[in-house]
Amino acid sequence: MTAPGRRSSTFTRLLRHGFTEASAAERLLEGPELAPIRNDPVLLEALGATADPDLALRGLVRLLEAQPSPTARRELLDTLIAAKPLRDRLLGVLGASAALGDHLARHSGDWHVLVTYEPQDLHPGLEEFERGLAEAEDPVSLRVAYRRCLLSIAARDVCGTTGVAETAAELADLATATLRAALRIACAAAPEDAALCRLAVIAMGKCGGHELNYVSDVDVIFVGEAVEGGDEQAALRAATRLASHMMRICSETTVEGSIWPVDANLRPEGRNGPLVRTLSSHVAYYQRWAKTWEFQALLKARPVAGDAELGARYVAALDPLVWQAAERENFVADVQKMRRRVVENIPVSEVERELKLGPGGLRDVEFAVQLLQLVHGRTDASLRSGTTLDALLALAAGGYVGRADAVQLDESYRFLRLLEHRIQLFRLRRTHLLPEGEADLRRLGRSMGLRADPVAELTREWKRHTGVVRRLHEKLFYRPLLDAVAQLAPGEARLSPEAARERLVALGYADPAAALRHLEALASGVTRKAAIQRTLLPVLLGWFADSADPDAGLLNFRKVSDALGKTPWYLRLLRDEGAAAENLARVLSAGRLAPDLLMRAPEAVALLGDGGGDGGGLEPRGRAQLEPEMLAAVGRAESAEQGVTAVRGVRRRELFRTAAADIVGSYGTEAQPAEADQGALVDLVGGAVSDLTAATLAGTLRAVVRGGWGDTLPTRFAVIGMGRFGGHELGYGSDADVLFVHEPREGVEEREAAQAANRVVAEMRRLLQIPSADPPLLVDADLRPEGKSGPLVRTLTSYEAYYRRWSQAWESQALLRAEPVAGDEDLGRRFMELIDPLRYPRGGLGEDAVREIRRLKARMEAERLPRGTDPKLHTKLGPGGLSDVEWTVQLLQMRHGAEVEGLRTTRTREALAAAREAGLVSEEDAATLDEAWVLATRVRNAVMLVRGRAGDTFPSEPRELAAVGRYLGYGPGHVGDMLDAYRRTARRARGVVEELFYAT
Repeated sequence: MTAPGRRSSTFTRLLRHGFTEASAAERLLEGPELAPIRNDPVLLEALGATADPDLALRGLVRLLEAQPSPTARRELLDTLIAAKPLRDRLLGVLGASAALGDHLARHSGDWHVLVTYEPQDLHPGLEEFERGLAEAEDPVSLRVAYRRCLLSIAARDVCGTTGVAETAAELADLATATLRAALRIACAAAPEDAALCRLAVIAMGKCGGHELNYVSDVDVIFVGEAVEGGDEQAALRAATRLASHMMRICSETTVEGSIWPVDANLRPEGRNGPLVRTLSSHVAYYQRWAKTWEFQALLKARPVAGDAELGARYVAALDPLVWQAAERENFVADVQKMRRRVVENIPVSEVERELKLGPGGLRDVEFAVQLLQLVHGRTDASLRSGTTLDALLALAAGGYVGRADAVQLDESYRFLRLLEHRIQLFRLRRTHLLPEGEADLRRLGRSMGLRADPVAELTREWKRHTGVVRRLHEKLFYRPLLDAVAQLAPGEARLSPEAARERLVALGYADPAAALRHLEALASGVTRKAAIQRTLLPVLLGWFADSADPDAGLLNFRKVSDALGKTPWYLRLLRDEGAAAENLARVLSAGRLAPDLLMRAPEAVALLGDGGGDGGGLEPRGRAQLEPEMLAAVGRAESAEQGVTAVRGVRRRELFRTAAADIVGSYGTEAQPAEADQGALVDLVGGAVSDLTAATLAGTLRAVVRGGWGDTLPTRFAVIGMGRFGGHELGYGSDADVLFVHEPREGVEEREAAQAANRVVAEMRRLLQIPSADPPLLVDADLRPEGKSGPLVRTLTSYEAYYRRWSQAWESQALLRAEPVAGDEDLGRRFMELIDPLRYPRGGLGEDAVREIRRLKARMEAERLPRGTDPKLHTKLGPGGLSDVEWTVQLLQMRHGAEVEGLRTTRTREALAAAREAGLVSEEDAATLDEAWVLATRVRNAVMLVRGRAGDTFPSEPRELAAVGRYLGYGPGHVGDMLDAYRRTARRARGVVEELFYAT
């Protein structure tokens, strides 16, 4: 029994050497297995140097217990004390890998592979691993031999004999040797199949790139063909059987565990395609059907097993196609989209711990490097390496990546790969998640040389390196473009003009020469302005490239920068406020309308910041905020024209604010992807533009009255909004449909009052349409009684007489959306009281009125659709378009509005919801109509934003059509999907209209 003082001393020494379970460790040291060496100080020193001393000690005791004889146990103990290399390797492995500790306990003699290394054994090549697996004749013996070889790799790794890149290369060589051994075993089991075919195994992914993990799927592609004179189909069947058997040998789990899964899903057509194809079939697929990511995957293709000559022919045939991939339309967008999809598929609970796929992880480095390789490797063969770090070194040497950036990226990639290796080594399980338990983090930190406070140091270093990767991933592709045009330090490498043009073309810029000129104008020089631009532009170029028209985005940015370059707050806003720069990039590259509005008053850029400028960011302002501002501006003006100019200036600014909010909400940002409800965006735009139009008319009316009559007009005067204006559903390009009503003041003759009212109308329309830097507002009064042939302005009494005697059903229908928007509030209220019985008739509509409305609707469909237009894509008059939905809802309003209070609204979506709640429309039909109406409205808004002019159908020009698709959430190459989705939505809505409008 141990004396208390001695026990206390041992306990303290164990704690000092890093043991966390000192009591259990003390019991193991006192056990019979370690009796001969328990007092040897080198043992505790060596255990304390491991990642997990407790784990290493338990593993050592198990290994000693497993020795077949006392002599064998004594040999191990003597060698352990006498030979420092064995001691460091064996205890290092036992302290880092519970799985390899289990292997040594099962195969107790395998520790001998760690005893001596000849110089050539320090970095064994493929041939050495093949010798180590040569005696394996069945799957079980192959797995044992594989783990024995893995043991030697892990020992060199944990002792620092090899670096992370060399370890990854050794693991890839071991995988190559294993695939060859597995294929040899499969062929030996089926010699008749082996005689029929030639089979080549092509390594892909990390195995192909000589950068494999400890535990990873080994990605492969199989190529087969018949032996000379053989039958091709029979040969492919035989090759498929051999390939399947080889995969099972590696993947199946026994008491020895599995080696690793062999994954052939990178083959043409993925898991749905044949496992083995001929070379000609492979080439035909890649020439006709392959997607961009498949060429990216081929960067790492390498023949590793089977028929070497066939494998070499495979690589030679497909290599030229790889280096043409960057010429494909939407190449960069496809690669970036794939990267985003990978991140989006990570479970939310894991994204912050994901080393490989998460933001700032290994895949960010690999994607950035591969993207640059595919762009510049077309003309520079030095970049065509399948190994990430070798390719990064070549990119830096060629000037495609800044040297300092390459060094930082190399360092961070090595750290993350080492961390990944250490995580996987513990249990030999495929994982890329940083563990959460403190014991696991402590072991990881110590295994990477962090001893003072392993958990805190590891967390800090990991965050630092992922931050570096995220930052460099964003700039790596774009930064050298600036170096190509900016003044660099003497001797610093930079892109050649040709390489810069290639990169811009790959990014989607149609005029790379002009883009380079813009970059030179923005970023050249030694001024502080140029320095800030060089900081901003790498990220801005990426956002521009994410749009349908990168050229327009860059050109517009140059124009804004030229206009505001001397304004002290402009560049500071973009640099310091996180949202401003990205919002600006989205707005400038989304079409013509928003940039045109911004160019007329570039100071509106201030609205794009986090805190916003004049009026508070991108949140649209309501009429209650806008009208006082406009009326105050009119009050300061010296004339009606000056007052309306001020009003139109506010309108221009607010149109830009709304358009920018709409674009940012539709495109999303990196911090907040586009997930907004489409209906909410439609309501936002419709309400904001309608409120803005109402405030504009109110301000203009005040200016005209003040300029011609002072404070009081001889007649009360009101403006009634109609159509989409009255419905709070205006789009960017909508006219203001209105009625004008007046009522002479007491003592004023009707003729004088009418003259004054007509002068007001004429002056309002003139001032709102005067050519200027501000967009005009067209005021349309064609919905008035008697249409264009009737008087522009009527008294309330005249309206009453007309509607009582002459009103037709369509006029009552038009009045459904009437709402006072400006002028005398009491007069507007009385006008509403006048028309309510007309639009919501008691007892509903008579059958004659229903037939008249249906006849008019059918006539509109037949006569008003423009010639040459595809009716199925016309958002207003086409089947399932706005007219279909609105007329259906309005018929319900006129039939049931007198009884159902909710139907008495000017808004289409509100009325439809009320009809659903009242049981007049089923839930499903209401949802179908609402979806179609929202989509059609979104398309019209998109067309106006993109083209700068209104339109009711999709644009025919490809870039404009792509921009509409981007606004609607369709990525590059998915324009056809957008059109199909519109037709499908409209077709369903038309079916509901046929039933609700025409059949009931």
